[in-house]
Amino acid sequence: MHAAPRNPLLTVDAIIEVQGGIVLIKRENPPPGWAIPGGFVDYGETIEAAVVREMKEETGLDITDVRQFHTYSDPARDPRHHTVSTVFIASASGTPVADDDAMEAAIFTRDNLPEDIAFDHRQILDDYFDGKY
Repeated sequence: MHAAPRNPLLTVDAIIEVQGGIVLIKRENPPPGWAIPGGFVDYGETIEAAVVREMKEETGLDITDVRQFHTYSDPARDPRHHTVSTVFIASASGTPVADDDAMEAAIFTRDNLPEDIAFDHRQILDDYFDGKY
């Protein structure tokens, strides 16, 4: 008998540009730290629909000008399990409000990013700020 295949889990994240900075959320669940807002793609959902839904759920923001940035797939990027994330860049107006599994939402610039950043999101932010797109 063959074992069921193990596949990576599909996620989306979005670097939301708003008020001259970008939105990060402080995670309520492990792993701790600040993160680019995001989450898992539901079965039957496109990644484009998932990113719009996740941003609304975690930040209260309606995103526009959504465009793909990069896909990150290092098996060690999430200490809980192997995930593959397509990261988007989007715009929004208004003030982010933490909701869903976010304890806090705030706007940061490259110069004031928090030290405690979860997952591989420091690398993703470095790629973004270095113009690697």
